[in-house]
Amino acid sequence: MAATRPTIRCLNATLLRPRPSVTPELPTRSLGAASVRYISGPYGYTQAKALVFPKAGEPVDVLNLHTHSISPQLPAHSVLVRTLAAPVNPADVNTIQGTYGVKPTYNTLLGTSEPTSVPGNEACLEVLSVGSSVTTLQKGDWCIPASTGFGTWRTHALVEDAEKNLLKVDKSGSSAGTLSPVQVATVSVNPCSAYRMLKDYVDLIDLSVKTFQRDSAAAGGAWFIQNGANSGVGRAAIQLGRLWGLRSINVVRERETQGATDELKRELTGLGATVVVTEAEFLDRSFTARLREEYTRMGRDPVMLGLNCVGGKSATSMAKCLSESGTLVTYGAMSKQPVMLPTGLLIFKDLRFHGFWLSRWANADRKAKKETVDEILGLIREGKFRDAPMQEVKWDWDTKEETLKEAVQGTLSGFRAGKGVFVFGET
Repeated sequence: MAATRPTIRCLNATLLRPRPSVTPELPTRSLGAASVRYISGPYGYTQAKALVFPKAGEPVDVLNLHTHSISPQLPAHSVLVRTLAAPVNPADVNTIQGTYGVKPTYNTLLGTSEPTSVPGNEACLEVLSVGSSVTTLQKGDWCIPASTGFGTWRTHALVEDAEKNLLKVDKSGSSAGTLSPVQVATVSVNPCSAYRMLKDYVDLIDLSVKTFQRDSAAAGGAWFIQNGANSGVGRAAIQLGRLWGLRSINVVRERETQGATDELKRELTGLGATVVVTEAEFLDRSFTARLREEYTRMGRDPVMLGLNCVGGKSATSMAKCLSESGTLVTYGAMSKQPVMLPTGLLIFKDLRFHGFWLSRWANADRKAKKETVDEILGLIREGKFRDAPMQEVKWDWDTKEETLKEAVQGTLSGFRAGKGVFVFGET
């Protein structure tokens, strides 16, 4: 996440003087998959709510639902947006806990009694009104935050310097279907992470071409290996790899029953996974021999890229599976264990080790982020890229604080049916 975030201002409702004529509610209208209600207070101020936290801690302990108001008088370069959908990512929860790489910024811009921060990095935002100098955005447009640290767990926001801080998304459909707010809201973290890691460290597509050129008996494209294959990033990597002609070895945690594990393997194979194995199978000493004999034709088809989000023994085993001069990219540490490597892998196999942090890439290259997002959304429109499983949490104006806090805290539980995502209705 970025150390700075776009300026999002509002006026506390308690500072407003009453006016005899007040329009409490505007008509409901339909926007794609979202039916919304606009609530305005005195002088046309937009009534808004946001989850905020004043200090680091467990989400259930420190999050509060804060009500505030946003002025109808927009600064020239600002836009007023409402949130249509916003996911709950592990990085968001780690930020609340105070364990993420960048600490949140606390302020009183929302009229809170003490400095607070709004969590959340991803969202599908709809433009409600624009300032006089805004030319590239208009009412009804869908946008996503241009950089991390936006603070998306809120019903509305007034975004200053909007043309810099928001990326417009083409919400039009195709013959295969239209985009939903949830699809747009969840495109910029997991799918983009998978895309960049498959593209930026090893040219697997070129490696595939060269393999076929030198060996007519080659059975498929280049290999990559990943743990956490059932995660949002893992599922995205499987699908992108399939579309690009790559083969993948995918490691998953065992489920509570053998039947559930087998079902997960079938599901990932259906997405395009070439091989799916459990952690127990992967950590068994016989796996490296199995890899050579069953999958890589005794090493003639090298495994040049590994994607690690677990760490510990899983990362060590993955490094052992890589071919000479292969690359291991680490983007997470689900096991909370360090990446420990035998010295021989560095000296004799000449392996490369990199860390990938999406926030650094996204904040440094706005153009590349826009291009990556647009390409992935294009695949979704064409029906070539499937959504990861989601657990939708409805957020209406009268949704209770406890409901929202429990949805965030639930991210810390074990096996879940899908990623949590706030879907905003009548706000």
